Amino acid sequence: MTSKHRAAVLGSPIAHSLSPDLHRAAFAALGLDGWRYDRFEVDEAGLPGFLAGLDEAEWAGLSLTMPLKRAVIPLLDEVSATARSVDAVNTVVFTADGRRTGDNTDVPGLVNALRERGITEVPEAAVLGAGATASSALAALAQICSGEVTVYVRSPERAREMAELGERLGVAVRTADWARGAEALARPLTVSTTPVGATDGFAAALPGAPGALFDVLYHPWPTALAAACAERGATVLGGLDLLVHQAVLQSEAFTGRTPGPLAAMREAGEQALAGQ
Repeated sequence: MTSKHRAAVLGSPIAHSLSPDLHRAAFAALGLDGWRYDRFEVDEAGLPGFLAGLDEAEWAGLSLTMPLKRAVIPLLDEVSATARSVDAVNTVVFTADGRRTGDNTDVPGLVNALRERGITEVPEAAVLGAGATASSALAALAQICSGEVTVYVRSPERAREMAELGERLGVAVRTADWARGAEALARPLTVSTTPVGATDGFAAALPGAPGALFDVLYHPWPTALAAACAERGATVLGGLDLLVHQAVLQSEAFTGRTPGPLAAMREAGEQALAGQ
């Protein structure tokens, strides 16, 4: 039996993270009684020292949130193609032979969450925002969107970055001004990757029959945009869908047990949010 039995989420700030609730539920569902999952406040400056201080013989892996997803890359022995494509690692696994490997479960997690709701292919799509989560969204859409992805951005610099990412991912990207963001919902699928409140103004300007919305926020929920889309009969996914599906993939990587306990992890996430 492996001696690896520890995992944790790192980031700054980190107190709000639901990852401990999800992964502890996974360990319980899998009967891994001796396993621990913690959270640690770690910023970019503290990350090298934190990793150096770990006894990797007992650590299975780490979940990473902002601002560590890019900072960790130089500290790893191997990085997956998916993580390289978006320049972001959210999962570190400590292998039996002593290597640190990095992966990104946000991208396949987003694809899996959409698949669970019956969305496996769309002819076109839109992304609201152009930050790190938007990069993962674009990488996911590269797998399921057969046509153009329109990205609504606030600055020419962001527009260039997303267009360049689209070229690397092999997806046709068109950029549009943020002020026109309500138009996004006329497409079959829109992924909103913006902070709380950023899309509230679009809720009153929706097209008559909005397409599916994947809003990556989970607290507070629903967002004004998600609520408005749901009222008009659209399929709506939220941040908990993404969080749970990416965490299931992390659990599988940490424990080697597949499939990960999706239902147990979702229930734990719902209970944690209800208690906030």
